[in-house]
Amino acid sequence: MDILLLVLGFFCMILGILGSFLPVVPGPPISWLGLLLLVLTRVIPDDWWLIVITGIVALVVVALDYWIPAAGTRKFGGSRAGMIGTTVGLLISIIFPVLGLAGIVIWPFVGAVVGELINKTSHKQAMKAAFGSFIGFLTGTFLKFVVTVIFLGIFLMRAWNYRADFFPFLNG
Repeated sequence: MDILLLVLGFFCMILGILGSFLPVVPGPPISWLGLLLLVLTRVIPDDWWLIVITGIVALVVVALDYWIPAAGTRKFGGSRAGMIGTTVGLLISIIFPVLGLAGIVIWPFVGAVVGELINKTSHKQAMKAAFGSFIGFLTGTFLKFVVTVIFLGIFLMRAWNYRADFFPFLNG
């Protein structure tokens, strides 16, 4: 059972990192679930402070992920249409990876411009608002990515420290 929890926890870690880029998948909470699964094994000593603190961090990051792009868009004079355009652009980059990894950066910006233009904003104001929305999106994504990578580091460090207990046949 411990090996199953370890594998499921590691799967949650990888999915959480991917979720830091995918708008549909909540990356930090899924990575946190991976930490929880690791602590639920009989091998790892209970560390509920770790679970509580990382859980709070995951929730704060999720809240900031909604707030940061909105603040960036407002700061640069954007509208809700620009934020929606950013999300649509990201989805397009994932579904149709025309520009590869660069598309994850380019398409959200294009989506924000289109969203602002649909909102009947002037071209100059649309570019300014799209830039704000884009900066907010990048900031939120970077924050989620950093947190999920730190969670992965904690997971790997804890699993490595107790590897002999997970895999006793390696001791021989």
